[in-house]
Amino acid sequence: MAVTFADIHAARVRLTDVIIPTPILPDEALSRQLGARVFVKAECTQRSGSFKVRGAYNKLSTLSAEERGRGVIAHSAGNHAQGVALAAQLFGAQATIVMPERAPLTKVMATRRYGAEVVLHGATFDDAGVHALEIQRERGLTYVHAFNDEAVIAGQGTIGIEIVDALRQPDVVVVPIGGGGLISGIALAVRELMPRARIIGVQAAGCSAVRPSLEAGQPVAIAAARTIADGIAVKRPGDITLPIIQRLVDDVVEVSEDEFARAIAHCVQDMRLVVEGAGAAGVAALLAGKVKVQPNQIVVAPLAGGNIDGNLLSRVLEQVMVKQGRYLLLKTTVNDAPGNLGPLIETVAAAGANVIEVFHRRAFWLAPLSKVGIELLLEVRDEAHGQQVIQFLAERGYAIDREGPGQWPV
Repeated sequence: MAVTFADIHAARVRLTDVIIPTPILPDEALSRQLGARVFVKAECTQRSGSFKVRGAYNKLSTLSAEERGRGVIAHSAGNHAQGVALAAQLFGAQATIVMPERAPLTKVMATRRYGAEVVLHGATFDDAGVHALEIQRERGLTYVHAFNDEAVIAGQGTIGIEIVDALRQPDVVVVPIGGGGLISGIALAVRELMPRARIIGVQAAGCSAVRPSLEAGQPVAIAAARTIADGIAVKRPGDITLPIIQRLVDDVVEVSEDEFARAIAHCVQDMRLVVEGAGAAGVAALLAGKVKVQPNQIVVAPLAGGNIDGNLLSRVLEQVMVKQGRYLLLKTTVNDAPGNLGPLIETVAAAGANVIEVFHRRAFWLAPLSKVGIELLLEVRDEAHGQQVIQFLAERGYAIDREGPGQWPV
């Protein structure tokens, strides 16, 4: 059965009063950078924290009472897990979710809060899927696939209708791709309503199976998935979704881990929205110049999810702030005697910088025996202010070395 626009419209009716009609917000900072009119659709504010509840609820609504009564099962990196768990709760059905062993703890706990049984198995989304099929056969459960399912695709496609309803004539729609359910549904809806719009898919460079699959003309599995965008860390696109992508999507681009980090920070700093890596994929591609847009074009990127682990979010923001020049890591020395650290800290304060951390270094640095090495992590306004702080300290007699981001084996 092929997914049709009528299926998407029917899903929209089913989802009325179930989902949040999430807002479409202008991204003014990105609009200034690109010279276009850029918008985001904040699915990060959706129930369960991502768009996934749309497809999950639509799928469960098409099941018989007997199929729901047996219980449903799904495998997921986290967002589909929560979507299925919430949909099952709304229908009074029992859900079993198989998630990778290293799935973000926030997603595991949220899934359990919706009443689902969570089974942790395997290293990846695909590993979890193999185990979920075993459980399904053993228990006779009803499977709800994350993307390779017509009803799920139709549910995700309701986002496309909402985009066109809100923006009337979008020129470019930039959509994350994991297994392809989201972009398939959006592409089907947008192509029906706005045939001339360009539809661009975005994958993580560390887990990009769609381009080789398109080249091969069939789904191809890649060997590894290495990305902070766990929501799209899928090693093989769907048998149903790939032909839709091949027919309706204009291009597929890839973004790096640094580009994901920059996009997450952009959403927090400029949009006041918490977005996970997969959810920020479209913004990442736009910020990195991977998607070409014309002046004054209407461009929209769904922020597909906001279920990011707090520790990861903290690390991302900290690293991006270093690259933005907001954090400085400086080395200097002072005489190894009581009272000499205080004047250094006072000088830093006089320069308008905020001390985040201070480290004393002796043996490791091989500083002169009469001195102690001091490492300072400072918060400054921007790169220009950071340079002023360094100059201010140097003029007051401190020999300053600035440490840059380290190079690490990947």
